[in-house]
Amino acid sequence: MANELPDGVRAIAHPLIRHKITQLRATDTKPIVFRAVVRELARLMMYEATRGLAETTRRIETPLTAMDAPVLEKPYPVLVSIMRAGNAMLDGALDVLPMAGVAHIGIYRDHDTLEAHEYYFNGPPDIAERHNIVVDPMLATANSSVAALARLKTKGVTSLQLVSILAAPEGIAAFSVAHPDVPVLVGAVDEHLDEKGYIVPGLGDAGDRSFAT
Repeated sequence: MANELPDGVRAIAHPLIRHKITQLRATDTKPIVFRAVVRELARLMMYEATRGLAETTRRIETPLTAMDAPVLEKPYPVLVSIMRAGNAMLDGALDVLPMAGVAHIGIYRDHDTLEAHEYYFNGPPDIAERHNIVVDPMLATANSSVAALARLKTKGVTSLQLVSILAAPEGIAAFSVAHPDVPVLVGAVDEHLDEKGYIVPGLGDAGDRSFAT
């Protein structure tokens, strides 16, 4: 694991996160369990990812008195899934932020060139006015994440962050160069990428393992 991370990149050092990532790594973890653990990890990571969300207050009545109580400020964030694999994290993120808007960016990675190709985009009409939290389980080459964030910026989005369960040092470096203004939260940082662009030791292809493809 890398000891030093670029500014704006943070790895969560927590026993539960490490335990659940180990479950994902194991080859005998079946897709139904894999998806459930990804969802659990997304829930846990969202607590950290949303720590800086803006708050306001509203007047409420408790059983004892009236008070100005803290609530999230509107407009609520947009959760952005980089399909396919991001959809497994999206469910867990929505468990924590059910009021959030949702955007989908369909991107596939060419297995030969490792280049990212977009095939789908859909999001709220006011996406540029809201904080966007992008979820993608793997930050490997970072090509898909770099392309997705660039797409959001063309839509006028300025408030962004990326949440990934597992990252490679090469992916972190590439993303930080392309989007130095975007904070990144990861569950763990592994050793390196192999010649096919997979994270080592990693967990394989998160999309394939989530959806048994």
